[in-house]
Amino acid sequence: MKFPYEEFSFDEVRTYPLDSRQSKAQRKDFASPFTRGSGVTGLVDSLPNILAGNDFRRVVDALARARAEDAGIVWGIGAHVVKTGLSPVVIDLMERGFVSAIATNGAGMIHDFEVALAGATSEDVDEALGPGRFGMAEETGTLLNQAINEGVDAGQGIGQAVGKFLHDRAPHHMEASIFAAAHRLDIPVTVHVAVGTDIIHMHPAASGAALGAGSLRDFRYFVSSVARLERGVYLNCGSAVLLPEVFLKAVALARNRGVSLGELTTVNLDFLRHYRPETNVVKRPTAGTARGISLVGHHELLIPLLAAALVERISEA
Repeated sequence: MKFPYEEFSFDEVRTYPLDSRQSKAQRKDFASPFTRGSGVTGLVDSLPNILAGNDFRRVVDALARARAEDAGIVWGIGAHVVKTGLSPVVIDLMERGFVSAIATNGAGMIHDFEVALAGATSEDVDEALGPGRFGMAEETGTLLNQAINEGVDAGQGIGQAVGKFLHDRAPHHMEASIFAAAHRLDIPVTVHVAVGTDIIHMHPAASGAALGAGSLRDFRYFVSSVARLERGVYLNCGSAVLLPEVFLKAVALARNRGVSLGELTTVNLDFLRHYRPETNVVKRPTAGTARGISLVGHHELLIPLLAAALVERISEA
């Protein structure tokens, strides 16, 4: 069947009054110009009550409420958070009561350890790989494996072992170490390792037995922390695969033991929306409650802004 060239008639097209339509963008939700002198609180209040502007305020509210109600705040931190210089911000939040526990991967531990020892981290992989130097810093491989091996043998998890090792050794830049601060403040820090992914696994001192036993022990500590978040908050910052997978299993175990986590708020903060964080952190654990929030942006901008908003919130209370 061949159609003809025939213009469609608009004569009887139906319309409706604009005021009768339900619109998603409302004038009352628009941004307001920033008022000089109003501080970070004024900046946050000036954001539009739309999309990420509304979500950012929801995160601030959830964290402030969790702290006020002693409901628990667990941070999952990828290596990028440390590499972008945010350790002092995280440590300040730890000292102010906005951190109940911390989880990280092997790379996050390594960068924190190097910062504590040398005040620097994150080697140039492109420059070092060709000559065979990549990952071969002596102190990183020898001392960090020593800390893990000795600590795990003494019954500690990897996070405990490294935090205690740094505290006891008191390296020159210890004040910038999240692990050392965790030991000082008695905040659990857990390390979740995938064997073969970290440079310290390339060194002779690496022990598969210690890495496996310590990481499994840390997983059990982490599950215990997640199981306490019935009305708390879990944040995943900069881990695209490992920590979202570990978190999902922790949620599954908590619910298996009868903890509903029905009022749990989850937040994923990264500069891209990755599949696993969106699925395993934002959506699945909060299905039916709309308590999963995703903030897209650079850690070095969003985390200090979030921290500043929290600091001003508690100073006003």
